[in-house]
Amino acid sequence: MGWTDERVELLKKLWQDGLSASQIAKQLGGVTRNAVIGKVHRLGLSGRATPSKPQRTTFKAPRPARALTHAPAAPRRIAEPVTAHAAPTPVRYVDETPGTATVLTLGAHMCKWPIGDPAQDNFTFCGRRSEENGPYCHEHATVAYQPAQAKKKSSAAELARSLRRYI
Repeated sequence: MGWTDERVELLKKLWQDGLSASQIAKQLGGVTRNAVIGKVHRLGLSGRATPSKPQRTTFKAPRPARALTHAPAAPRRIAEPVTAHAAPTPVRYVDETPGTATVLTLGAHMCKWPIGDPAQDNFTFCGRRSEENGPYCHEHATVAYQPAQAKKKSSAAELARSLRRYI
């Protein structure tokens, strides 16, 4: 069904009265809600006299504080023997002079360690011969792949302390 002048005038009136697009579509008959919305936009009907649903302010009352079921216990201190901690492995730094490879010249067996800022024009890759089955040369592989830290052995005092958490 087409948009006649009478139907357009009725649409304008119902829109200004604040009816929703689906309500207008039902009253007009033969058109969908989306057709009503499209016609409203083409006609440039922006404002309404009243909104279809009044805006409700949503106010949430603050939650009451939780009541404590029991008094918090004072933390227990256990004398633990002083153990010597292993010194962390020193971090090796590699001299980062501009590399010899660019994105276009980087080959399969070349070190792919990035040097510089990728957003800059002077961004390069290391370009030295990479280690077998790896993307980096020996120097960059030692920086990229750190050895696993040895786990410290738990003492009897640590075991007792961890068991008390669950008792």
